[in-house]
Amino acid sequence: MEYLGRGVVAIHQNKDSVFVSWRMLGTDPDDIAFNLYKKTGEHKPVKLNNEPIIKSTNYIDTKADISQSNAYFVKTILKDKERETSVPFTLPANAPVRPYLSIPLQTPEGYTPNDASVGDLDGDGEYEIVLKQEMRGFDNARKGVCIGTTKLEAYKLDGTFMWRIDLGPNIREGAHYTQFMVYDFDGDGKAEIAVKTAEGTIDGTGTMIGDTNGDGITNYVNPETGYILDGPEFLSIFDGKTGKEIARTDYIARGPKSEWKQTWGDDYGNRIDRFLAGVGYFDGVYPSLLICRGYYGRAVLQAWNWREGKLSKLWTFDTDDGTPGNSAYRGQGAHSLRIGDVDGDGKDEVVYGACCIDDNGKGIYSTGLRHGDAMHLSDMDPDRPGLEVFMSHETPSDIAGSEFRDARTGALIWGKPSHGDVGRAMAADIDPRFKGYECWVFGGEKGLFNCKGEKISENTPRSCNFGIWWDGDLLRELLNKNYISKWNWINSTDSTIFTAENCSSNNGTKATPALCADILGDWREEVIFRTSDNKELRIFSTTIPTNYRFYTLMHDPIYRISVATQNVAYNQPTQPGFYLGEGMEKPPHPNIIVNKIKK
Repeated sequence: MEYLGRGVVAIHQNKDSVFVSWRMLGTDPDDIAFNLYKKTGEHKPVKLNNEPIIKSTNYIDTKADISQSNAYFVKTILKDKERETSVPFTLPANAPVRPYLSIPLQTPEGYTPNDASVGDLDGDGEYEIVLKQEMRGFDNARKGVCIGTTKLEAYKLDGTFMWRIDLGPNIREGAHYTQFMVYDFDGDGKAEIAVKTAEGTIDGTGTMIGDTNGDGITNYVNPETGYILDGPEFLSIFDGKTGKEIARTDYIARGPKSEWKQTWGDDYGNRIDRFLAGVGYFDGVYPSLLICRGYYGRAVLQAWNWREGKLSKLWTFDTDDGTPGNSAYRGQGAHSLRIGDVDGDGKDEVVYGACCIDDNGKGIYSTGLRHGDAMHLSDMDPDRPGLEVFMSHETPSDIAGSEFRDARTGALIWGKPSHGDVGRAMAADIDPRFKGYECWVFGGEKGLFNCKGEKISENTPRSCNFGIWWDGDLLRELLNKNYISKWNWINSTDSTIFTAENCSSNNGTKATPALCADILGDWREEVIFRTSDNKELRIFSTTIPTNYRFYTLMHDPIYRISVATQNVAYNQPTQPGFYLGEGMEKPPHPNIIVNKIKK
């Protein structure tokens, strides 16, 4: 996994108070301690803590001279000796009181910042942001000619603009067309970007993919419908530091037009152009790229490796290739996917909606419950061995309009009936009286259920979209639009505890942020919103102390992959591969090796 620094962040909390937090790493020993230092102006650094900090990775400096710059850094302590010194975080002189870091954007005229992802693009041990910019996106089911082209932009956390990739006219704007994976696929310590491209795509250095097939055409947009049903389709790998295209291959083929309706589900550009993507450790050691096409009918999944400057195909799973049993996986995909080691063999599997594909590209199970909009994978019932899936379904069912199942076998643990499309499903530990996650849906059976399927409240939270670890306890808070709320299990209501002023969410009624992930500081999550004028990204970080100390969630493989796939179609919240909630055990030490930086 990726090498990370300490991610020190300092937030001017109030008049003379600064909240500081930093990372504990998945490779740190359990007995690691920290000293926190502050350098004010031109003065020598001073240590702020009297005793080594061992119970948390946050601290409130109540005597900050805000009139001068303040640089905060930590030193690790092992065997009573100071060792590593972190990169400092500098709060400039007269920094305003505000709970966020500001990243000014170079948003093109008429565009709106949309989904974002993070990766260490330059190998310095800290994250950069890759941001999608759109002018007007369309759902696949709707006709419409895009008036813009999708852009991918990279920014450092200090606001430095790095590059812009223009995906061009043959990649339609919209949530189902542009799944971009930001990950260090070759282990050189620097992340790459993998995304579907076409003729007309311009990389971060200004180089365009031209007329590759020699037909004299480089714009295949239907001028009446806006769909792109002809022309070459590619998978491209881009260098994270420069945005330069460094590899290209053919994307999963559409197949003969005469077969589209029978295989994909229609022939006008809706179901045939449903794309998903992901990252998986399919060999148990190195990450691979997953690209996918289709889920209403035919579904094709391909795993690719980017290693030592070469792009190579690992395997293909195709519901319609004649392999015995594969046809049972038709129509089982969702508007998202989850990836993790569900069978305990040390290698990742793909939870592709209502079915699961093994690390070798072979089918494991298909529940037959068909397509759905929302899905979660984690250890949601810590009293059961292994991981569970909670998923909603579009097809009415007396058995499982929403269902809680064993992630390894697909066996139904419990389900709730529905008489229509269950369009939202959320799972998070929000009630400390019941060990494990609570589950609820919009569009299905009303009420809040514990992980055993027992109804514990007739009411549900306002949000069924996203969760965030924000305050100091182990329960999860809920994220919707531009506010964070807390569930009150005593009176079955929720209340707003934080609002991101002058900020807006994305993706219509999904109301999702640009990104929510543990990208800075301690194990709690940051949330990134665009400002309502589209000129700025704001990274909001909690200023609430906590006495819980966990390694950064980004060093848990299932969580890290859930961050990478958050921008896929219908954005889903992060989930770790262990139970994080009230009554939890100590998180298992992650079995990881961090990449060495190759200059």
